[in-house]
Amino acid sequence: MTQVNIEDVQSDVTAYLKRVAGETIVILRGGKPVAEVKPISASSSTALRPFGLCKGKFTVPDDFDAPLPEDLLRAFEGK
Repeated sequence: MTQVNIEDVQSDVTAYLKRVAGETIVILRGGKPVAEVKPISASSSTALRPFGLCKGKFTVPDDFDAPLPEDLLRAFEGK
């Protein structure tokens, strides 16, 4: 794991992004870690979420797409 100052990263972002392909880079601000940049795995970038992942976790009310009440519409419009 490589640690670099944020100023160094800002001066040559492309070079550091190329390095991320093989290692994790910790970005420091004032000597303290503020971010970790690491490569994503090929499977996580292309894997689809399973259908029905939240089945049974919540229910959509029957009036979900019903028009909003006038007073709520006016509130959204700032009236």
